[in-house]
Order: sequence, then C-alpha cells, then structure tokens
Amino acid sequence: MSKGLLHHIELYVSNLERSSEFWGWFLEELGYVSLQKWEFGQSWRLGETYIVFVQAEERFLDIPYHRCRVGLNHLAFYAESRLHVDEITNVLEAKGVNILYKNKHPFAGGSAHYAVYFEDPDRMKVELIAPL
Repeated sequence: MSKGLLHHIELYVSNLERSSEFWGWFLEELGYVSLQKWEFGQSWRLGETYIVFVQAEERFLDIPYHRCRVGLNHLAFYAESRLHVDEITNVLEAKGVNILYKNKHPFAGGSAHYAVYFEDPDRMKVELIAPL
C-alpha cells in the first residue's frame, strides 16, 4: 500500500435503503463493486478503497446532516470525461436528484472545473468532476 492513500470512508445515513439505492447506481457507474451488505449497512469498493453506509440509530436522527456544520462538506469523485459528467447529470435529472448551482453548471467550481454538484438523500453534497 502507498502511504497516505484513503483506506475507507464510513457514513451514517438516515435511511439505509434509500441511501443504498441512491449511492449504489452512482458508485457502480464509477466502477465500484458491492463489497458487503448486512442488516444495518452496505459497502462498495474500488481498488483498495471502500465506502460504507450505515443506518444511524433512531436516537441520533433528531438533528439532520448539513454540510455547513462542522464535519464533512462533500465527497468529490473523478468522472471519465466531460461527456461522462454530462451523462450522469442527465441521469440525475431524470431521477429528480437536486442539482446544485444550476445557474453555473457545469462550471460552478470555476472555468477550469467541469463538474456536476448534487445532493444525496440526506442532502450531502457530491461532486463528479472531469479530469483536466
């Protein structure tokens, strides 16, 4: 293993079924494969890195996630190309997913960044960016 590479990310979600459905198609589109599934969680792997989604306990659901609070702001993934960003954008729109910064899309991150920004079911921001 190379020092500093990300090993895994674990995210607690408000509704595991809804989040697994949302993230499953997106991650699999990016080449991730289903790794594990159990009663309160599911994970996907790409190479040596994996992402885990775990159902949050009922007692912790009183305060919803917000990316502007202390903690995670967003996850960013590379697309294959600008065309791939466009294709995923079309799928997101067809699924009724909230696309962020529509008035600046696909250059919301600046003229050098071709990307789509959107929200997952818990309103976590996700970015799909084309390589330069």
